[in-house]
Amino acid sequence: MADDLDRGLLVGLLIGEGHFGGDGRQPQVTLRMHVRHEALFRWIELTFPGGKLYGPYDHGGRRYLQWMARGAFLRDQLMPLLESTLSADLDGHSWGRFQKMRVQYARRLGLSGTEPPRSTAAGTTPPPPTGGPLTADEVFARLRRGLDGQGDANS
Repeated sequence: MADDLDRGLLVGLLIGEGHFGGDGRQPQVTLRMHVRHEALFRWIELTFPGGKLYGPYDHGGRRYLQWMARGAFLRDQLMPLLESTLSADLDGHSWGRFQKMRVQYARRLGLSGTEPPRSTAAGTTPPPPTGGPLTADEVFARLRRGLDGQGDANS
């Protein structure tokens, strides 16, 4: 069972290296990295057993593995984690891609298509970017607050 550190590490990897989108039929979150990170992918497989690991692939001189989250695992486990952790303030690009995926695949994700993310459903909205980059301490403090349930990860 994943603990707060495990969940925070996965979210951090998805912010930095992941892709939020779909294949036109179904939503998916994809993490693609060089095969030198195989041990990390094996940890993800063991810790988050709903995703699927593919590869290794050789393409364009690059050898990589790819982990994908789809279906019930994405909808029921990964989406709530991402909704409670991601924010425009934390990483605008990832937040935007995540929101686009939510809207494009709302029906497949069991969403109305118009509702705000669960992390903001209580009537709050994500704060605007602060104008400067967050420090690592600020990012981890926000993640801890969101994962511990002691506050909104967007605050």
